[in-house]
Amino acid sequence: MTRTTVSPPARSTYRHGDLRHALLEAGIELARRGGPDAVVLREATRRAGVVPNAAYRHYASRDELLQAVRSAALAALALAIEAELAGLRRSSSAADFARASLRAVGTGYLKFAQAEPGLFRTAFWAPDAVEGDTDPAKAGNSGLNPFQLLGAALDRLVEAGVLPRARRRGAEYLAWSAVHGLAILVIDGPLRGMSRAQTRALGQRLLDMVEKGLS
Repeated sequence: MTRTTVSPPARSTYRHGDLRHALLEAGIELARRGGPDAVVLREATRRAGVVPNAAYRHYASRDELLQAVRSAALAALALAIEAELAGLRRSSSAADFARASLRAVGTGYLKFAQAEPGLFRTAFWAPDAVEGDTDPAKAGNSGLNPFQLLGAALDRLVEAGVLPRARRRGAEYLAWSAVHGLAILVIDGPLRGMSRAQTRALGQRLLDMVEKGLS
């Protein structure tokens, strides 16, 4: 006799913790597996074990949940960059440390794109402005989001005399465009077939070009 597994009925209330957090965690996992298109409020509620109407008290629409997941993805990217920065050894040369900081930001960015392509795509699905965005939900432990971490690295280059102050304005966009372009080519474009070792080497060469182009 075949035993049939029956799923428990969905609840209209959530009694085992914070439903808003549970829905966000479900949304993050959906994004991790399938990018922004996979973040669907009904599926998030199913994973949380509640009926869809229960979710609307916390997220009024699918777009609202997706925005929250996007913020979490940006925060995860910031943490990945901060992990690279934390691994740097202090150098006796301020210029060497500033250069290493810029490379760490780029390296962390590229590593995250390859390790978490679904979250990476979700982090940049919306064309929101990045200047002046101080939302702590998008930041790492430092309180800075990925764009601000890049800006801080560029400021260190100026302070160390590597990047002329006259060339500092708008430098974030140049460095970001180059590294983000490579990330997209690697996860969604014609460079998808490259090995991790090949893409890592290519990334370091790109960061060489960025550094030289800025100075």
